[in-house]
Parts: sequence; C-alpha cells; structure tokens
Amino acid sequence: MNYGIVLFPSKPFQDVANGYRRRYDAHYANIPPHITVKERFSLTDEALPTAISALREIANQCPPIKIDVYKVDTFFPQSTTIYYKLKENAHLTWLNERLYEEPFSTDRAHSVFIPHITIAQKLQQAEHDDIVGQLKMSEVSHQETIDRIQLLYQLDNESWTVYETFILQGKQA
Repeated sequence: MNYGIVLFPSKPFQDVANGYRRRYDAHYANIPPHITVKERFSLTDEALPTAISALREIANQCPPIKIDVYKVDTFFPQSTTIYYKLKENAHLTWLNERLYEEPFSTDRAHSVFIPHITIAQKLQQAEHDDIVGQLKMSEVSHQETIDRIQLLYQLDNESWTVYETFILQGKQA
C-alpha cells in the first residue's frame, strides 16, 4: 500500500490555499493543503507496525514546528507547480531527514527538500505563466505552529486519508 507523511496547516490557512487549489490544482479533491515531509512510499502490512513505532519515536523527539509562509514560488521549468514557500526551518529539515532513514525508504524523488504548500499543478505553460505572475505580486505572510504529523494512505481512487496522527512532543532547542 502507498503511504505518505504530511503536516496539515490550520483550517483557516487551508481555506486560503483552497481558494486557489479549487481552480488550479488537479489534485484538489484528493488531499487537503499540506506540507509533504515524506513523499509517497510503499509498505507491506508486515512492515507497517515498525514504521508506526518509528514515527512515534520521531514525534516524541521533534518539537512542534513553527512555519513561516512568506511567498508564492514555482518549480518551473521542472514542472508547472505553483506553491506557497516556507522559510527554512531546522525542525522541519530534521523531520524530513529522519523520515528518509531506516526503517523508511531512503529513496528520494527530489534531491533537495523544499517545504511548500501546493496551490496549483499540472497547468499548461501559458496558464502557469499568467497565474504565477499574478500570484508572485500578492503579499503572503502567515505564521503558525503545527504540533502533529499525519501518516496517510492512498485509496484506490487516488485520494489520501489519515491512517494515524502523531503529536510532536520534543522540547524546543
């Protein structure tokens, strides 16, 4: 089965992101706005308890994560994905790195971790260019603290649902 690990921002900020996603994100109906900390990976039923145990341990070590959303950016020319970019954060980076160590898959689709919340994807280039130009001019400023991570699993219809939630309980450094 396919799994992923994410942080969900607050409902008010999800509503802001969904204002764009409703129009510009082909995956709008599959998953709420989120920050991916571990991309899709496969686990057997036998390996799932070990992964859950490791996630509990990681959550016990990681403090709640303060995010600072500060601008709109794009992955163009690699893709036409447009996203809210987050400022670098040591705890978020640490969490991502831990999730690419055993017992989890160490394979990465991307060599660099860029924390973000997708607001548009799979656009035609002309539409991408028009939208990103407009959005980059808008002011973005949002801060919040996220105190939990979610292990998601993918359903047959390609949508994602929460399998288990883990409270981040580490002490701030």
